[in-house]
Amino acid sequence: MPVNVQDTVDKILAGNVRTAAKLIRDIDDGRASSREILKALYPHTGRAYIIGVSGFPGVGKSTLVDQMIEAYRGLGKSLGVLAVDPTSPFSGGAILGDRVRMQRHGTDPEVFIRSLATRGHFGGLTRSTRNVIDVLDAMGKDIILVETVGVGQDEVDIVTTAHTTIIVLIPGMGDDIQAIKAGILEVADIFVINKSDREGLKKTVGELEAMLSMSAQGDAEGKWRPPIVATEAIRNLGVSELLSEIETHKAFLLAHAKRHLKEHLRKRALRELIDTIKESVVAEMMQELENSETFEQMIDDVVEKRTDPFTLCDQIMADKMKGFSQGGS
Repeated sequence: MPVNVQDTVDKILAGNVRTAAKLIRDIDDGRASSREILKALYPHTGRAYIIGVSGFPGVGKSTLVDQMIEAYRGLGKSLGVLAVDPTSPFSGGAILGDRVRMQRHGTDPEVFIRSLATRGHFGGLTRSTRNVIDVLDAMGKDIILVETVGVGQDEVDIVTTAHTTIIVLIPGMGDDIQAIKAGILEVADIFVINKSDREGLKKTVGELEAMLSMSAQGDAEGKWRPPIVATEAIRNLGVSELLSEIETHKAFLLAHAKRHLKEHLRKRALRELIDTIKESVVAEMMQELENSETFEQMIDDVVEKRTDPFTLCDQIMADKMKGFSQGGS
């Protein structure tokens, strides 16, 4: 059945949960029909405040996000929550779904929770996360919380998506902090040391403070220096302090909007454009290859070691570029 774009857009703008859920499913499945709807929704985005929460597995990100939802609801805020989960190698879906996350908020009409599978995408976010954020933004959500699959040297996508990025650690992570220090210093707007009742809190705080002192971040005038907040999310301790630091960072962005906020929006727009182009080019090229008479022979040649994937890739790209230069596709 053809999708009525305007009808879908109107329902999304009115906050219709069922329509939003179906659209998000279509986006995550890569359905072509979602593209026209996203085009129509885009002018209605840019109002929500986006908060990214990342960190190693086991640091308590989900528990912290759950308590943040509770705190923001207490302030009367409407929330969208995206949990980016590892992909099942069998089904391609998220191993942990929203059914087992944050269950106590599941019946709250002002809280929309959805899990997205990484589907092999590196960088901490799924390829469809930014599109889904736009849907929640257009729905009128005040706050959008994005919990990523983890953080490392390369998993820094969240910084170009969120206004405020939170990196969650736990006491005793000294070696891990040293191993990824360049990445987290660039990503973090706020550091949270969760499970702060554990031994080693002062040492972890000291290591973070030393790293921040050695970095250029926060030294120059007009630069943000990430604060360190200690929490025990399971006991709801330190969460109000975290929300206060988020508001401080938000105020900083607004006060320096001419430079920092504009720079952030430009980086996000650039990343969205690059990702969209990549996805379209790859999809088009794969469709051409799979429909070609020589595709199966290419695979056989690789299997039988008559060629290698690198040489074959170079050949395919050369043929594509030749087609461009001749005015073809």
